[in-house]
Amino acid sequence: MEQKSSVNTGNMRKVIICIVIAALTFATMEVALKLAGKNMDSFQLTFLRFLLGGIILAPPAFIESKHSGYRINGKDLGWLLLVGIMGVAISMLAYQLGVLRCNASTAAPLMCTSPLFSMVIAHLFTSEKMDRDKWIAFCIGLVAIFFMLRPWDVQEGNTVTGFILMIVAASTFGAYSVMGKRSIGRIGTFTQTSISFFLGSFALLAVLLATGHPVVSGIAENWPLVVYVGVVVTGIGYFFYFMGIKESDATTGSMAFFIKPAIAPVFAIIILHETVLWNTVVGIILLISASAITIRDKFRRH
Repeated sequence: MEQKSSVNTGNMRKVIICIVIAALTFATMEVALKLAGKNMDSFQLTFLRFLLGGIILAPPAFIESKHSGYRINGKDLGWLLLVGIMGVAISMLAYQLGVLRCNASTAAPLMCTSPLFSMVIAHLFTSEKMDRDKWIAFCIGLVAIFFMLRPWDVQEGNTVTGFILMIVAASTFGAYSVMGKRSIGRIGTFTQTSISFFLGSFALLAVLLATGHPVVSGIAENWPLVVYVGVVVTGIGYFFYFMGIKESDATTGSMAFFIKPAIAPVFAIIILHETVLWNTVVGIILLISASAITIRDKFRRH
């Protein structure tokens, strides 16, 4: 019994470390993307970010695929292309464009509403239906969005266009998550994520080439930020997020997104010198409350 307890304690310590690292890297995302986006094209930066992220996740994906023995077929690739387009070329591009048109302290919690959209999308298109707690969490989330948007007096640095883009990003990322659930058990977490990142970034590359957006220009001058948003935030951040899930479960792993809205504004204040007003604080508290309800509901079901 003592040996089993020791193993569980060690495993939980590993899970906590993974969740904290993931939360900290994700919490710097908006600040890093805002800084990088000042000197680089949004389409280009999103392409590079997920290309690098896919490369970082490729080794654990290879190990996972070799261990499972599952071979990716043409149908899988077609599906993962759609998943990648939804997650990278649509959601994360809208996210990048939205971050540049919002304060980072507003964009971060708005993006964290994506699990609420996931619940509704799953309710509409899968057998995973909304229950009483999920509806309560969703309604609280809507109120949180209202406070963060502050429509009665939009905060300086925020724009209506930015709000729309962030809500599009959050809702389509929710769709990306629901789509991913359909095949992730068969293909594997790291394998599916890495391949969908590659395919989504290649789809975006096609858009870059077709529309004349820059592909490599500006990278040399901004390489520290490119490396940070691609390797650290997207690659390493998602690696530790998925490691936390692997060592526990998706419910526990989602704690990273529970922590992010509480600490992301701190980085925005320190690095970008943004001002966080009372309405943003209220919105964050409401959003954390909604997240707590959904996590409690998931634990109850497990």
